[in-house]
Amino acid sequence: MNLKQQRINVELGEKESEGIYSNLALISHSPSEFIIDFARVMPGVQKTKVYARIVMTPAHAKMLLSALEQNIKKYEGQFGAIKIFGKEEREKGIGFQAPKGE
Repeated sequence: MNLKQQRINVELGEKESEGIYSNLALISHSPSEFIIDFARVMPGVQKTKVYARIVMTPAHAKMLLSALEQNIKKYEGQFGAIKIFGKEEREKGIGFQAPKGE
């Protein structure tokens, strides 16, 4: 099967170009969609809010996973391995968290 490369012109608005910092992603799913809520947690603060929500199909979620894996490999090839903080930091609730038991 020969897939043609399609070019897409993407516009980035001024507000969106500032970005949103997130160190917490809450992921849920149904049979038809994945929902990723992005928030940020600050040490010593027990409350946060969702700053962005992305809803996508399961197929697009899997493609996002693949794209992230490819980009992490490229990043680490250029800048070295990404350090993941140890158990102590995760117990404090700082940074993205893997589901319990992983």
